[in-house]
Formats: sequence, structure tokens, C-alpha cells
Amino acid sequence: MPSMDIVSEVKKEEVRNAVDNTKRELDTRFDFRGKNANVELKDLVVTLSAEDDFQCNQLVDMLRMQLSKRDVDPASMEVDEKAVHSGKTFSLKVKFKEGIEALTAKKLVKLIKDSKLKVQAAIQGDSIRVTGKKRDDLQAVMRIARESELDQPFQFNNFKD
Repeated sequence: MPSMDIVSEVKKEEVRNAVDNTKRELDTRFDFRGKNANVELKDLVVTLSAEDDFQCNQLVDMLRMQLSKRDVDPASMEVDEKAVHSGKTFSLKVKFKEGIEALTAKKLVKLIKDSKLKVQAAIQGDSIRVTGKKRDDLQAVMRIARESELDQPFQFNNFKD
């Protein structure tokens, strides 16, 4: 029987490359010249720091642009609501969603079951295993997962015929 796994992963190498490219862009930007701004990556958490709250938001936009250039879905970013002010710098933390949370997985399984496709979906840890008799049904499940508005990007792997 054909089967596949629905997962939510972030390529760590591409995130590191996007952070490095953001640092390079930061060095060349005219509006950041002479300002104290920094971008750091540690354990898949990016810390953006600048002198103003507005500049922190600009850094988030720069990082989002670099991530999209590297085929990392910016929807996987979790940006802090408000910049933390300490001393004379503001800082924001950007975390990346890894794995499918239980609540999101239940919603996705419910969407799959409501579609009336002849497939079985089972939650396995932080992924969802989908099996069916036809390959076309699995491709329809892929479309449903992509079109779902669950604030998380999904990837599909272990597609077996």
C-alpha cells in the first residue's frame, strides 16, 4: 500500500546560510551604518539586536527575505511579540517550528478525514503517517495539507508506492 509521512522540518544549514547572508546585508545597508546591530544564531534560535525597535523589525524582514531566497518557508518562524529592551539595545528572538504539535496534528488529521478520501492518517510522534490504496489519494492529501491554514509549513517524505 502506498504511504507517506507528513512532517514539519527546517533545514538547519539553510537557516545558518540565511543568517550569514543577513549579516552581510547588514554590513552593506546605508540605514544601519554607524549603528550597533547584530544577528546571532545559536541552537536554531536567531537573536536580532539593534538600537531601535524599528530596526529590530527591519532585521526580521531582512532575515525573512534571506530565508525565502534559500527555500525555507518563513511561516516556520516564530518571532517574539515585543522587543526586549536592555541597556541601549532592543533584541528579538526568532525561533523555528520543528515537528508537528499534537493540536495541529489533530486538526490536520480531521481535515484529511473530512475530505472523504480513502486514506488512513495516524499521528506518530511529531509526524503523521498517511496510507491509502491509491497514489492519487495521497497526492490529494498533500494538496489538502498545503492548502490548510494551520500556520505551519509541511513537507512530505518516505513516499512509498
